[in-house]
Amino acid sequence: MKPGKVDLYINEILGSKGAMLFSLIDPVDYRNTDAAINTAKEAADGGADIILLGGSVGAAGNLLDSVAKGIKDAIDVPLVLFPGNTSTMTKHADAVYFTSLLNSRNPYWHTQAQMLAIPLIRESKIETLPVGYILVYPGGTAGWVGDANLIPREKPNIAAMLALTGEHMGQRFILTDTGSNPHAQGCGAIPSEMIRAVKREISVPYIVGGGITTISEAKRVFSSGADVIQIGTAFQDGKDGSVKKKATAFSKIAKEEGLKKLRTQ
Repeated sequence: MKPGKVDLYINEILGSKGAMLFSLIDPVDYRNTDAAINTAKEAADGGADIILLGGSVGAAGNLLDSVAKGIKDAIDVPLVLFPGNTSTMTKHADAVYFTSLLNSRNPYWHTQAQMLAIPLIRESKIETLPVGYILVYPGGTAGWVGDANLIPREKPNIAAMLALTGEHMGQRFILTDTGSNPHAQGCGAIPSEMIRAVKREISVPYIVGGGITTISEAKRVFSSGADVIQIGTAFQDGKDGSVKKKATAFSKIAKEEGLKKLRTQ
């Protein structure tokens, strides 16, 4: 399939600015729908290039529909679903991460979930973004639900070869992720050596998520080779204006590191 509007949007920004900021909203983590919608709006107003919506458990049904519609009405950037399963689908979005969990032990997460979801995707005319998804230790809820054979943090070449495999299988994006809140397990974001190893091997846009909670971590992840950083927990503040302020700071780092990358190309 030819790239759609969101795919082209991502590649155009990476080509002109060198880096991007995505903000992930899991509606289950918020006290009500208004709080989730407001967080997404503030993140977009602060400079997030894409708002992601989804989660591993519970982001479905009326909750997902109402939050997606509210976010879509409040932002000017694309809204992309990050599904935890086939139920994480709504017509009130621009695109969906059409993920294959490359290091799952269960074939369901390679092709079966995608097959079950594709009729609804076709009916709703949502754009698919083929994403090779790789979970790194500790993996969080996503690792447990997805039955992932988690990549050890000290084994960067395993992640690199798996990412290259994903690209050769036709994935147009690669995402390495630690799962939500890896700091609770004494871990931070993906190690720099692993990011560099993955980036050396692939030619498609590289997204890094999980554990990026500080400006210094964001800068390290970008400087190690990430094209996109994906922020979730760091924006779950709840105080008016605080998310926009944080998103502005992360967006500033994305612009600075993106320019550095473009100068070296």
